[in-house]
Amino acid sequence: MNALLRAIAAALALLLAATAQADINREAIEVSQAALGREVRDIELIDTNSEVHRLADFYGAPLVISVIYTACVHSCSVSTQHINRVVQIARNALGDASFNFLTIGFDYPVDTPDAMKHYARRHGVRDPNWHFMASRNPDELEQLMEDVGFIYQESSRGYDHTVQVTIIDQEGRVYRQVYGEIFDTPLLVEPMKDLVLGRPSPDDGLLTRVANRVRMFCTVYDARGDRYYFDYSLFMGIFIGTVILALALGWLGMEIVHYRRRRTA
Repeated sequence: MNALLRAIAAALALLLAATAQADINREAIEVSQAALGREVRDIELIDTNSEVHRLADFYGAPLVISVIYTACVHSCSVSTQHINRVVQIARNALGDASFNFLTIGFDYPVDTPDAMKHYARRHGVRDPNWHFMASRNPDELEQLMEDVGFIYQESSRGYDHTVQVTIIDQEGRVYRQVYGEIFDTPLLVEPMKDLVLGRPSPDDGLLTRVANRVRMFCTVYDARGDRYYFDYSLFMGIFIGTVILALALGWLGMEIVHYRRRRTA
């Protein structure tokens, strides 16, 4: 009987823990989604060379932000390694300098510039437009966490936190959230493609705008190879359609000319 009671108690404990975790996850998603469209306020950040930057320095191009803590031994590492691969796919599809990426440590003051440098090296990140940043002001750091909809709390494992990547548009507003340690490549690349190719800059000329629209519609995802490629079949379809239309119009024009000649003969 005692063994049965212990088993029931253990099952109830697991159920309560699972229910509590589900509530936490639901709250995290609600907070994260509420950030969509929100303007991300400017703050100071320090890179791995201890140089000071403003967050707004990275606006003007789409900006992707991931938030980690350097002592994390599982989710942060898994997500960073996965993101590293997806970012390279996005670079190949959209261009090396098409967007900026920041990974920011939230564990102040543990996540120092030196700690962020070691974290980047440990995960093999060598992208020149991916910067690992520490904060010099805990109040500004909390402000950023609020703006991007990121929540965390201390736990026996260190921290429980939202595992998300935040995409910010050229004007500094939250555009999309991507969740999970592992996610499908298009979840990050497709919104980036929309921002990079679908939103023309005021400085873009007509030819650039047309070229970007063509790239946007012809850059397609190959799920088997987990890559993006430029699909020339659209051009072939347009070319063949144009030739057929031209031939049809030519034939119609000739028929009209012959018809008029017969009437005047």
